[in-house]
Amino acid sequence: MRKLIACLWFASLMSAASADMVYVSNEKDDTISVIDTATFSVVKTFPVGDRPRGIIFDRTGSVLYICASDDDTVQVMDPDTGKILHNLPSGEDPEQFILHPNNTLLYIANEDDAITTVVDVQKRSVVKQIDVGIEPEGMAVSPDGAWVITTSETANMAHWIDTTSQELVHNTLVDQRPRHAEFTPDGRELWVTSEIGGTVTVFDVSNQQEIHKLTFEIPGIHADRVQPVGMKITSDGKTAFLALGPANHIAVIDVPSKTVKQYLLVGRRVWHMDFSNDEQYLLTSNGLSSDISVIDVAAEKVIKTVKVGRFPWGVATRPSRK
Repeated sequence: MRKLIACLWFASLMSAASADMVYVSNEKDDTISVIDTATFSVVKTFPVGDRPRGIIFDRTGSVLYICASDDDTVQVMDPDTGKILHNLPSGEDPEQFILHPNNTLLYIANEDDAITTVVDVQKRSVVKQIDVGIEPEGMAVSPDGAWVITTSETANMAHWIDTTSQELVHNTLVDQRPRHAEFTPDGRELWVTSEIGGTVTVFDVSNQQEIHKLTFEIPGIHADRVQPVGMKITSDGKTAFLALGPANHIAVIDVPSKTVKQYLLVGRRVWHMDFSNDEQYLLTSNGLSSDISVIDVAAEKVIKTVKVGRFPWGVATRPSRK
């Protein structure tokens, strides 16, 4: 009996040690929900600024950056206590952002001003503001840090920013209303989602040329409801998971062949997502059903739904700290 109890205690300890904390921004509640992946339950809720959308951790997991869109600021939170440590200058209406691999420069899409603001998070100062297209939203940075991408919803473009010069050097057309961008882990391809166009455009990073376009068709769902938004690609570069908005599905895509493997039914109006640190799970934010869907990545199956605040938008897993 003692041996059994010891084994159960050790298994419980190992489970707790491997658990992640996943942070979710609730756009209508002005809160951050914290989900423990050991139990898939909300363990904390923190109040934040007005209309939180994009959220991202620094590389060490010591601070959480929050786009408080209606406050026109980026808040910096202590993820342990929920305390807002300070605000960063962000330009008007910050919606999404990306942190450079140097862990210092934050690139912010300012939807109302048609600019990308570059902020030094250590000095808490604006490095530069870069003119881009109308209604910028999506942000991505290449694995080597050489490129930052801003997508503009009204201009229907992906804007290529050279991070050495902090200059916009290329503009590439995509389909209507691009919402998100992701580089493949090897840095060779850029994938851009187009919400109204209903497509994902794939570019060769070496020459910024389009090489493929993915389309989507879900039986029983009208094409107008199939609206690609957020996306994540596994670290091995084999599988992409794509949120299809009001279609209430995630497309599972084989990256090398660029073909859809299957569609997974999730909550209503799925927006964004993030992996657990070991990529065992993918958690998606479902705005209209105010919940999170948990996907078993290897099985490609939805295994749980977690209620959070109203209109969840961004999802960020806290990096493991060793």
